[in-house]
Formats: sequence, C-alpha cells, structure tokens
Amino acid sequence: MGKGLTKRSEDYSKWYNELVVKADLAENSSVRGCMVIKPYGYAIWEKMQAELDKKFKETGHQNAYFPLFVPKSLFEAEEKNAEGFAKECAVVTHYRLKTDPENPSKLIADPNAKLEEELIVRPTSEAIIWNTYKGWIESYRDLPILINQWANVVRWEMRTRLFLRTAEFLWQEGHTAHSTKQEAIAETQQMNKVYADFAENFMAIPVIQGNKTESERFAGAEDTYCIEALMQDGKALQAGTSHFLGQSFSKAFDVKFTTKEGKQEHVWASSWGVSTRLMGALIMTHSDDSGLVLPPNLAPIQIVIVPIFKNEEQLTRIETYVNTLVKNLKDKGISVKFDHRDSVRPGAKFAQYEMQGVPVRIAIGPKDLDKNQVEVARRDTFEKTSVSQEGLEEYLENLLKQIQDDLFNKALEFRNNHITEVNSFEEFKQVLETKGGFISAHWDGTIETEEKIKELTKATTRCIPLEGAIEEGVCVYSGKPSKRRILFAKAY
Repeated sequence: MGKGLTKRSEDYSKWYNELVVKADLAENSSVRGCMVIKPYGYAIWEKMQAELDKKFKETGHQNAYFPLFVPKSLFEAEEKNAEGFAKECAVVTHYRLKTDPENPSKLIADPNAKLEEELIVRPTSEAIIWNTYKGWIESYRDLPILINQWANVVRWEMRTRLFLRTAEFLWQEGHTAHSTKQEAIAETQQMNKVYADFAENFMAIPVIQGNKTESERFAGAEDTYCIEALMQDGKALQAGTSHFLGQSFSKAFDVKFTTKEGKQEHVWASSWGVSTRLMGALIMTHSDDSGLVLPPNLAPIQIVIVPIFKNEEQLTRIETYVNTLVKNLKDKGISVKFDHRDSVRPGAKFAQYEMQGVPVRIAIGPKDLDKNQVEVARRDTFEKTSVSQEGLEEYLENLLKQIQDDLFNKALEFRNNHITEVNSFEEFKQVLETKGGFISAHWDGTIETEEKIKELTKATTRCIPLEGAIEEGVCVYSGKPSKRRILFAKAY
C-alpha cells in the first residue's frame, strides 16, 4: 500500500485525505469538486443503503424517483427554500451545442437552443416533488403519502473534501404528506429516531438527537431534528436531519385535500435525508494511524484469510481446510475472503487489509494445520490469538459481535468525555481551544448572540438536545436569562 499515513496528531485533515485514497474508498475526479467513489468505498455505501432501505420499508415507505431538473419557476415557489439554496445552484440554460464558427475545434452553446425556462439541477427535491403531489392528492383517502428516493444532488460548494462536502453527492431523501400537523410531526420524529438507531447500532457511532436552532434549520422548515456525532479531532458532524415542513410547500404549490367533513385544507409535510457524508463520519469516528477501522456490520469483507505457504503442496493442503471454513462462515451470513494470491507476500496482504479496515484477519500455515489451530488478529485492537479449529466458526461469529460493541463503546466513552459544561464565555473559549468537543452552555435564544459566538469562536449551535432538562441560568455570552443548556461545537 506504499508509504504510511500522516499521524492524526500531526495533521488530522491530511490524515483523513490520505486515508480515503489509500484505503481505496474514493478519489477526486476531473470535474471540480466532484468525486469518484471506488468499488470498495461504494460497497460500504451499499451496505448503508441496504440497511436504511430496510428500515424505511419497515416504517411504511416506498421508493420512487423524480427528475434531476427543476424548472426555475417551481424552484422559486417556496421562497425560503429557494433563498436558502440559491447560492449553491447549478443552472441549465441551453439544450444543444454547436461548432464555434471562429474556432471549429471548439463547441459552444447554440444561441438558437436556449431554454424557454432555465432548469435548476436539484440541490434538494421538495419543489419538484410537491408539484407532483398536487396531482396525486384530492382527499384524505389519498393520505398519507410516504415516499423515499435514492438519488444524487448538486450543491455548488466552493471548498470541497471527499465525502464530507462535494459539489455532487449521493443521498436518500424522504418526502411525506399528511392530513394533520400531529401526524407530520410524528413522522419527522420517527425518522430522526430511525437515523439514530442506524448510526448507533449499525455504524457504531453514538449520536445526540436534538432540534436545530431557527438559524440552523433547513430552509423552508418549521422545525429540524438532527443527529449530531463527534469526530476524534473534537469537531462535530451533522450525520442526519429530519424536517417538519408544516404547510409551507403545500401552500406554495397549492396542494389541498378534502377532509372527512368535506372541507378543503392544505397538506402537512416532512422531509428527511442522509448522504455519503456518513462515509466521512464512519472514517473519522473509528479509524487510526494505520488506516480504516470498520464496524463488522458495515465491512464489505468481515474476515480475510491469508495462507502462509512456500509451495503448491502447502497451499493445496491449506485450501482443503479453508474451503470448508469459508463455506461454513458464509452459511452464517459472514462475508469472508480467501486471499491465496501467490504474487503478493503475506506481509503486503496484511498491510492492505489493515489499511482497508477488515475487522478480522486469519493467518494459517502448515504448522497451524499440524496444531489444529489458526492465528486470529483483530483490526481494532491489533490483538492476535491462536484459536483452535474446533468451534472456530462460533468463535468468529461472537468476535465480530464483540468488535461491533467495542467500537461503539470506545466512541461513546470518547464522546461522553468530550461534553463539557461551561458557565462563562472565557471558559467557553478555553475549552473550545484546548479540549474541543461539545460545549454545553446556556444561550439566550437570540440569533444575534448565536452569530456573535460563531464570529468570535467559529463554534456553531449544534442542537438543542431532546433529552436536555429545563435549567434556569444565564447566557454565557450576553448574560441574559436562559431556560436550558444547548450544545455548541466547531463542526464539519
């Protein structure tokens, strides 16, 4: 795999960028700000997709697909949403190219092929979807509509980083329509819980569920729920959001339904999404100076078996045993790879799978066969153990579960140790610069104070935790009364 990684303690950003490339997850493309997700990285994303898709369907949602392009007039219909995304929009103005008369080797936009109405390349799909829902909804019998789409979106970011912030990224976006406000709020809350459950039990990432402050809400939302995670460098990462949209989009697109009583009312809405940004969260929560560390639930290869042999005879003998082991493991639903390439030395294989975060590595040679054992190495702790071949499948099955739990508990301990209560602005600044992490502080609830704190410290309001208790106090910045603490942090 070539030269090792820059240490996290030396340059966390450089470590992250190197790891993404060296672990074969993604690379920058020839299109500014866009990435190529490589097969190994995409295999992890597919595992995320499969589990989330299962959870969506369990909660009654169906998948659909809507156009990439949004007519500008539709995009402008919901004012707050349009204003919120206007600076990041890519716009299509022409539908054909022609040869440049002054330079025949060049192509230019054909002036005779200018679109009557410009098209926005979707930064999010509320506009096109709610314009569509108008034709689907007439009465309360048509509700609720519970739709999800897996798609790509474009937000013309100026400063990009693989997975964390790219001009084009992959995501899912749920868009639901309801007959009552209570039902739409319940949907919003339910989907935030689905995201939290997925992050914690599948990705082994502890998250804090909360509400965004008014200035941090999704453009056009009445309320935004979120899950916030903490990375190893002490910065927060918004891992998912779920929005209660009220009736803003149904009013913008005049989507009404006839109630049981025969009255006409506007529909209530939610939208919610997670993206390939989760790949960044995964990398920065668990990985180390030796490379990627993957929770077994997300690992494309959960166990790799590397034979140690000097000749064909030894390899054949090892294969006879390993083939049965591989079948037994696959029967248990465990993904396993037997790497018997003779063109790569065992040490190079070890280095490759260490960099790529394969949770468990098994090494087996002729001497191991003679002793009826194998060598098992854990990626997360680098611990090596000689294990009997008898009952090996059960041992490995339990080991994978143990690694999954251990990774979550390690990340949870780190997160809990990096939530610090402060009671003054001096303390706020000191903790932010020396320790980092989440800062639990009183805030007076005003956008002015929020913006001033951000301007002076680069820390933003991350969320108002759902589990936070009412606690009378005074704002750390303004000294004005405050009813509860909220979380601040520097963030990605």
